Amino acid sequence: MPDHAHHDHSDHDHKHAHGGHSHSHAPASFDRAFLIGITLNTGFVIAEAIYGVLANSLALIADAGHNLSDVLGLLLAWAAASLARRLPTARYTYGMKRTPILASLANAMLLLVASGAIVWEAVKRFSDPAPVAETTVIWVAMVGIVINGATALGFMAGRKGDLNIRGAFLHMVADAVVSLGVVLSGLAVLYTGWQWIDPMVSIAIAIVIVAGTWSLLKDSISLALDAVPSTVDRPAIESYLMGLPGVSEIHDLHIWAMSTTEVALTAHLVRPGGTLDDGLLARAAGDLSSRFGIAHATLQIESGDPAHPCKLAPAEVV
Repeated sequence: MPDHAHHDHSDHDHKHAHGGHSHSHAPASFDRAFLIGITLNTGFVIAEAIYGVLANSLALIADAGHNLSDVLGLLLAWAAASLARRLPTARYTYGMKRTPILASLANAMLLLVASGAIVWEAVKRFSDPAPVAETTVIWVAMVGIVINGATALGFMAGRKGDLNIRGAFLHMVADAVVSLGVVLSGLAVLYTGWQWIDPMVSIAIAIVIVAGTWSLLKDSISLALDAVPSTVDRPAIESYLMGLPGVSEIHDLHIWAMSTTEVALTAHLVRPGGTLDDGLLARAAGDLSSRFGIAHATLQIESGDPAHPCKLAPAEVV
């Protein structure tokens, strides 16, 4: 169609409405946090698994299993953040921007599987309780609180503007809370002698993980299905586009997440009698970026000629 106009917004304009910073640097700035978090947690998983077996504590072993899934999750998130920075190619015309969405989805599923395994082991332990070396459990779990808390702090700055970073942050916070639960269960068994408390805490740990993962899973599925991101106000965008000079109708409006930090939009604008207007397109793309967080806007202008109707226009304008 001859009346087609495209405007791509450059990196320096990628100010996100809810992030308040340039998304082009967001993934890069967390490389150090990923490296530190993965190193600390890998060492802790090894130590926790060894001491969990020596202390015969299912809670400690369950926590080690959860921490292992988080190490894998951090590796996945880091790889995705790195791939997302790759430049577009002839085959991958958007680059690898969508990989953090897939990583977030895989991360959430990984945690749910780990939770199921923990519950399964805990149920078996109820029927066959065993003595637990609680002093060891308490000290190891206390180290876990420090390590997981410190790792979470590294991701705190990006938890609102990037679903991928939010996943890493939530995992680390959950780990710190879980380690605290293990400490409390250790103290409880130490003072009461009730061995059933250990598997009971394991089940509570699994519930905490599922609860913390559920919103991540829902958001990841929504983005993977090209839903309008929850941070985007679609009605406000429609009102803005309808308010552009000469626009009488909008159709084929699509808003979706290109990545966990960038949002794209395409729309057909009907401007009866209008001609190509680069100034209008540049202003619209700038406003969509600064006001609504749309980093990549493509607008097609149509004059509304009844002899050449747009095939993508609805039969009736509702």
